Amino acid sequence: MDEKQIFERIDSLVAEEHDLRTKRVQGAIDPETESARLRSLEETLDQCWDLLRRRRALKDAGENPDDAKAGDVRQVEGYLQ
Repeated sequence: MDEKQIFERIDSLVAEEHDLRTKRVQGAIDPETESARLRSLEETLDQCWDLLRRRRALKDAGENPDDAKAGDVRQVEGYLQ
């Protein structure tokens, strides 16, 4: 996945997040459904941002950014802020 594809995926996930929040406010989905899907979206977004950082780190080191692999959810979510 190249940077353009990563940003397209991020945009898609953010749009879905906004749609979920709108549906919740309108009463179209229940809070539990919203929370579960939002948690999943946030994890996937974190993975996308992590992959983008990994690609840029490889590029800055003079290596092939296409060699970057996305971290698994446990790893990405376990990073210290």
